[in-house]
Amino acid sequence: MTTPRLKERLIALIVLATLLFSPPLLLVVDRPPAAGLSWLPLYLFLVWGAVIALAAWLMERRHEE
Repeated sequence: MTTPRLKERLIALIVLATLLFSPPLLLVVDRPPAAGLSWLPLYLFLVWGAVIALAAWLMERRHEE
């Protein structure tokens, strides 16, 4: 049995992921620092992992209730 709020939470997660992977934000992160490498690969990996972790947490939480 699904909770009534699960659909809303998953939609909010999709909206959050869309905003975090939007080109304007990626361009801000992709600016090269004065010396060193770009932060873009690290940002993409961390955001991707966070979105997957939140989705897993939402889906697993459904089974506990």
